[in-house]
Formats: sequence, structure tokens, C-alpha cells
Amino acid sequence: MSAATFDTLTTARKLEAAGVERRQAEAHAEALREAVSADRDALATKADLDAKLAELETRLRADLAMKADLETLRSELRWMLAFQAALILAIAAKLFGIV
Repeated sequence: MSAATFDTLTTARKLEAAGVERRQAEAHAEALREAVSADRDALATKADLDAKLAELETRLRADLAMKADLETLRSELRWMLAFQAALILAIAAKLFGIV
């Protein structure tokens, strides 16, 4: 992020022109300079946000793919359980002479 400069002298003069006492105008201008230049490194840039968004999109796609895989497995397990239940019933029927 490029460093922007804050002109405290111009700001103080504008405040004085608006009727603020010189000492107060200088104090306000200095406070504004501190607020404007406070820890710019901690601010996120557009590139930072784009990178984070891309990372989240990748994770979301992976999660959705995993969910689809789980749904496929569940479906296959249902068929396997149904087949095993039918097989057990057929074996039981054969053992007990029902068929």
C-alpha cells in the first residue's frame, strides 16, 4: 500500500481560518495525522482480500466435493445393506425350509 502524506500545516491553517484557536488547530491536525497514518501495515489490501477469497473458494469447492462423495457412499451403502438383508433372509428361509 502506498504511503499517503498528511499535511498537518495546511489542516491547522484551515482550522484556524474556520475560527479554531491556533493551539487547538495544531492539536487537531496532529491527532488527525496520527489517525490517518496509524498502522497502515495492518490494513488489508485488495490483493489480500482477493487471495483470501480465492483460498476460501478453494476450500468450499473441496468441502462440496467431499460432501458429494459422502452422498455417493451413503447411496452405495444403502444398496449393500439391502442386498445383505435380502441375502440373509434367503439363507434363513433356506435353512428353516420356508422356501
